[in-house]
Amino acid sequence: MHPNPAFRSEDQALSVEFARARAFGVLALSTEGAPLISHVPFLLSEDGTFAELHLVRSNPIVRALTEPRAAKIAVTGPDGYVSPDWYGVEDQVPTWNYVAVHLTGMLELRPHDELQGLLDRQPAFYEQRLLPKPPWTTDKMTPEALDRMMRMIVPCRIQVDDIQGTWKLNQNKPDAVRFAAADQVGGGIGVDLAKLATLMRGQR
Repeated sequence: MHPNPAFRSEDQALSVEFARARAFGVLALSTEGAPLISHVPFLLSEDGTFAELHLVRSNPIVRALTEPRAAKIAVTGPDGYVSPDWYGVEDQVPTWNYVAVHLTGMLELRPHDELQGLLDRQPAFYEQRLLPKPPWTTDKMTPEALDRMMRMIVPCRIQVDDIQGTWKLNQNKPDAVRFAAADQVGGGIGVDLAKLATLMRGQR
C-alpha cells in the first residue's frame, strides 16, 4: 500500500464496495519461509466483515491451516503508467497509478457441510452479471460429478478485521494537471485503462 496519506482512502464503504464487486484477489499467508500465495475468487459480505472462498485440498495454504492463521487478500483494480509528459507542467517524474484494497484477518477452514451453500452462492453472484443468460447452477451437474468435485475442495473464511484502500489517482496534482494525464493514460500501459482514466477524473 502506498504510504502517502493523499492516496489512502478513508472511505471504507468505497473500498468494501470495490472489493465486493471485484471478488477476486491474491490470498497471502505468512510462513517460516516465503509467504504462501493463491489467486482466489471470493465473496465479501456487504459490511466487509468476512470473506468466503474455497481452496483445493492440495493447496499448501490448506495444509497450513491446522488452526486459524493471519492472512491477507490483496484486491487490485485498474492500474497504469503515467508519463511526466502528460501533465503539461515541468519538473514531474514518472509514476504508476492504481487502485488496491487489502483485507486482513484470520483465515480458517470451515466445516465441509458449508461447502454446498458456498458453491451455490458464489456462482449466483457472478452469473447475475451475465443476464439475460440463464444462470448456471450446480443443479446442471450430475450428482456424481458434483460429489467428486466437492471432495477435492474445502470451504474457508477470513474474518476481516482491517480494510486498507489505496486509490492512487494523482490526487496530489491540481485538477487541470490530473485531467490532462487522464486524457492520455487510456492509450498507455496498464490494465483497464479506460476505468483508470475515469477514476482520475474523479468519477466512479
